[in-house]
Amino acid sequence: MERKVRVRFAPSPTGPLHIGGVRTALYNYLFARQHGGDMILRIEDTDSTRFVPGAEQYINEALQWLGIGVDEGVREGGNYGPYKQSERRDLYRHYVQQLLDARKAYYAFDTPEELAAKREEMKNFQYDATTRLSMRNSLSLSASEVQALIDKGEKWVVRFRIEPNQDVVVHDLLRGDVTINSSVLDDKVLYKSADDLPTYHLANIVDDHLMEVSHVIRGEEWLPSAPLHVLLYQAFGWQDTMPAFVHLPLLLKPDGKGKLSKRDGDRLGFPVFPLDWVDPKTGEKSSGYREAGYLPEAVVNFLALLGWNPGDERELFSMDELITAFSIDHCSRKGAKFDYEKGKWFNHEYLMTMDDERLTQLFKPVMEQHGVNLSDYSDAYISQAVALVKSRANFVNDLWQQADFFFVPPTTYSEKDVRKRWKPETPGILQQLAKLLDGADLDNAQQCEQVVMAWIDQNGFHKGNVMNALRLTLVGECRGPHIFDITRLLGKRETLARLQRGIREIRLPEHA
Repeated sequence: MERKVRVRFAPSPTGPLHIGGVRTALYNYLFARQHGGDMILRIEDTDSTRFVPGAEQYINEALQWLGIGVDEGVREGGNYGPYKQSERRDLYRHYVQQLLDARKAYYAFDTPEELAAKREEMKNFQYDATTRLSMRNSLSLSASEVQALIDKGEKWVVRFRIEPNQDVVVHDLLRGDVTINSSVLDDKVLYKSADDLPTYHLANIVDDHLMEVSHVIRGEEWLPSAPLHVLLYQAFGWQDTMPAFVHLPLLLKPDGKGKLSKRDGDRLGFPVFPLDWVDPKTGEKSSGYREAGYLPEAVVNFLALLGWNPGDERELFSMDELITAFSIDHCSRKGAKFDYEKGKWFNHEYLMTMDDERLTQLFKPVMEQHGVNLSDYSDAYISQAVALVKSRANFVNDLWQQADFFFVPPTTYSEKDVRKRWKPETPGILQQLAKLLDGADLDNAQQCEQVVMAWIDQNGFHKGNVMNALRLTLVGECRGPHIFDITRLLGKRETLARLQRGIREIRLPEHA
């Protein structure tokens, strides 16, 4: 019988979730949804020395913001919990004892100082079949000596006993069969008495097995550990339930070589985390995509195409379309350069197609930050203003730079534009235009434009100077959408008030 697809995203709560981890979570989610499977969020917190307060909450919040749904996890519950490794100690003790009883693992009592001395003594020292008998462990000591050390309370670890000269084959759905000779592997630590917790290697395998994970989709940085995990599955006799592996390529620096890092984001001015993060120890703040004004749909679309392609020229995908189109076969084996400028393009495209009512709600906090009293404006008015300028914006925050004059009348006027567009005769011409607009239907932008253009032609005025002078009085500079869309939205009263204020206050520079 074919196994149900069950995938897991298993981050460690050691800090903010890197954008590369977000992509891994996304690919797991797309694969699970496409196959009608389950998405598990497992918190791998066995390294107690690196635990960071708030990191687990951050992970959950980031996935929720991006729309990456979790079926089972610490918050969601499920039939295979607990979903936090620090709460699964009893399970791990049972399985590590199983390996010890089968002599597939052993106790090791070597102190950090003894290990350091051995590394100093032997170049490229590795704790393995060639060196283990020269160390302090249950293979080189008698059973009574081992028990005496344990009873004495001496710290110990359990190491996995790897047999040398075995070809270990890792079946990877993306990379094909990867063969590693076991002689290059060391006897990895599986359990530590110091904190009564397993290491990643044991906990990962036990949890994947007990949670019936069918596919392990993770970053290529975990590929070197895959042979060990295959050997552990074999040691437990779980070969038949071993998950399929997929090791995804790295996200690379936008320039140069190497893995994308926070330093790259700081240097080039883009986030590498989904949400803002404040380090609880140092207070250092790192920017996130959400707070930088990115839309979650745009971030998802952008990340999906970093290491995967649909096989055609399409670039814009909804989440449902990604679920339908996603395929491991179309993932790249090579690292993907992180093109942050392309990320801005995606955000612009989603901003352009977003429902104006939703965009209005996103824009309101920005308006408040700039001192606008929201009760002064209806949602319909804000929505119309946003619709007129959003083609010029990449982010929600950019909308203010484009639409501010709809909410705050200009108090200063661009000297450059005044010098270019304001002539000695301009105030008189604009007074005539004010009378014309007072009798025109500003609600009908097309009709109003026809009336004004006819008036300009009849009087032989310079169209560019008149229209830009009008724009100066309404906006404060020569920018913004179509001028008659501006007058329509401002309304007759506000349009005429601004026009008269401009006529009174704009003066040609003395050196003009």
